[in-house]
Amino acid sequence: QVQLVESGGGSVQAGGSLRLSCAASGYAFGVMAWFRQTPGKGREGVASAYTASGRTYYAASVMGRFAISRDDTKNTVYLQMNSLKPEDTAMYYCAAASGDVYVGAWYFDYLYNAWGQGTQVTVSS
Repeated sequence: QVQLVESGGGSVQAGGSLRLSCAASGYAFGVMAWFRQTPGKGREGVASAYTASGRTYYAASVMGRFAISRDDTKNTVYLQMNSLKPEDTAMYYCAAASGDVYVGAWYFDYLYNAWGQGTQVTVSS
């Protein structure tokens, strides 16, 4: 059974840092990513990491502040979030794709077939 379990969310003041973790079980995924969602809006791709190439991709809004990394021995992906801003406040979801995801389309949520339950990140000003 495929399962993604997230942890590490919480509340922090602007400028602070948080680290999210996502442990995957049941399958070795080719692409793992983080998305976020605020009430009334669709899911936004934040960052992705490809197993085969080792390459990572980021949304422009988090470039230079967030870093995605993988520990394939643990089938776990991390999202280090630094210099957090109030606009980063959202529910963050871990996602994984068992198939190929074109690198130019990594931020489309429908390409991912496994999702975590979400972890809330709240940044206060």
